[in-house]
Amino acid sequence: MKFFLNETFTFLLLILALTSCQTTSFFNDKSMTSERKSQFEINLRPVLVIDSLSVPNLFYRKVNLFSPVIYKNNIIVGNSLDGLTSIDKSTKQILWKMKLKYGVESSGFIANGSLFFGALDGFMYSINAETGTLNWKYDTKAEITASPLVYNNIVYILNGANSLFSLDAKSGRQLWVYNRQETTTKMTVRGGSRPTFFNGIIYTGFSDGSLMAINAQTGTPQWEVILNKNARFKDIDATPIVDEDNIYISSYDDKLYCLSKSNGSIIWKYNFGGATAPIIAGNKIFLSTTNGAVVSLNKKTGDILWAKKNIKGISTELLILKGLIIFGESQGSLKALDLLTGTEKASFDPGRGIMSKPSTDEAESLYFISGEANLYQVDIVPVKKSIIPYLVN
Repeated sequence: MKFFLNETFTFLLLILALTSCQTTSFFNDKSMTSERKSQFEINLRPVLVIDSLSVPNLFYRKVNLFSPVIYKNNIIVGNSLDGLTSIDKSTKQILWKMKLKYGVESSGFIANGSLFFGALDGFMYSINAETGTLNWKYDTKAEITASPLVYNNIVYILNGANSLFSLDAKSGRQLWVYNRQETTTKMTVRGGSRPTFFNGIIYTGFSDGSLMAINAQTGTPQWEVILNKNARFKDIDATPIVDEDNIYISSYDDKLYCLSKSNGSIIWKYNFGGATAPIIAGNKIFLSTTNGAVVSLNKKTGDILWAKKNIKGISTELLILKGLIIFGESQGSLKALDLLTGTEKASFDPGRGIMSKPSTDEAESLYFISGEANLYQVDIVPVKKSIIPYLVN
């Protein structure tokens, strides 16, 4: 009997060890599809929190939209109070800070070792991403709340006065500028569209409700279409997404539009839109809407596949990772949904909400700045479940 018990105990230990190994290595299994991974139980585990502010913010809450940038071993984050902070991923020590009057609200763009970003002081900046030293800055004469695009050594940036600039990425020299005057006195939404480049054309939205196609080399308009005809809040602040022959764009008239890339004609529209760009994966579109939902749609028809409702506030732009839809709630938590069904898999509440799109690195950790301007690193970890009843790992 003693021998039998010892054998049984050894067998159980072996099973537990194998189960633990399988759970630990499951996210690293390259042969397992994202859909299969999403079926497992997970947790969102915070592993780092650092205050990005140089001085405490004792006044009204700022809008922190900067999506952290991962460059080599640096984590670069901006806040809308006092500027940028770079943190060493390994030591968690602050490497450098760049103070900016009024701070930086929109996200940056890394190209050729430089970080390009627009700030609330109206300047477009290029800095060395590793050291934080200034390469150049260009005065656009109006605050910048949109993220830049850098393509073929050219920077494209839209400022708050509806002026689209083309700048040389190495020197900051202006190549051309397209000014679109807002002739109405109607109220607009704070924000701006990040341009998209495709086949020599720049596509971007404006606060008068228009989407434009502009020659990337000359700044000459190719076509325009007025989508949002609301009396107020006419803005198109989302990034246009080009996919095959179509453009997908969200608008503040509570619509997601599928347009012809050649002339902007409407192919279909879905009756909920917003300020963030959709994500396309295969034949599906994933979108956060202005009515407090995250939805999955058929890319060809716009038919709804699933909807996750009752989002607290407005959700950030979406991120697809490990078979999950990741996003933050402006008045709530970081959320992870099953990509196939929209079922909530895990959440993490940092307090005071999240407005910046989560970023990820090679290790597939998540990074975001909270409403309190704290930089968080959160890991997606599998829940370890025992195969033996009443034994909890």
